[in-house]
Amino acid sequence: MTILKPMKIIGSLTSPYVRKVRIVFLEKKVGVDLELENVWAPDTKMSTINPLGKVPCLLLDDGEVIYDSSVIAEYADTLSSVGKLIPSGNRECATVKTWETLADGIMDAGILARLEVTLRPADQQSPAWVERQMGKIDSALAQMSRELSENAWCHGNQITLADIAVGCALGYLLFRFPTVVWQAQYPNLDTLYQNLMQRPSFVETAPPSA
Repeated sequence: MTILKPMKIIGSLTSPYVRKVRIVFLEKKVGVDLELENVWAPDTKMSTINPLGKVPCLLLDDGEVIYDSSVIAEYADTLSSVGKLIPSGNRECATVKTWETLADGIMDAGILARLEVTLRPADQQSPAWVERQMGKIDSALAQMSRELSENAWCHGNQITLADIAVGCALGYLLFRFPTVVWQAQYPNLDTLYQNLMQRPSFVETAPPSA
């Protein structure tokens, strides 16, 4: 007889990608454990779980591992009928996933910019590289604001994966790049973010303050 273990997310409290999948599970009301792992620690075991050494990873109850936040989020959306986060229609699904890709791009660029100045020796850092990444963030924020317009949600009339991804990207900027003044420049994004922060799933997964 095979004994199944509870599903487990492996990740950190500061990763916006981990936060995204945690929010999805909370919104879907599907129980999942969280195991903290620092991928930068000398004794990290991430390479034995995900050959790419990245979080989040989802360890399924039968031992199989799923990685990449987009894949995990899509899988989690199938686990309960509560609050469908990814529309079933091909066009609508593509729209929501495009929003997610744009939000993930902000997080990608932010992490690359941050690593450049926190991990590289000062004499090896490239200001041009950092400027390029921050330019991507600026362009993505402008696109998000245009697409959102005066709507309450990124797509449709209820929360979807698009809103969750955008909320995590905006939260990451507040956490790691407080000098990026997107709230004043794009008040419609700020309204969306403030509404999302009223949800228990966003409150529970907020990154540590220190």
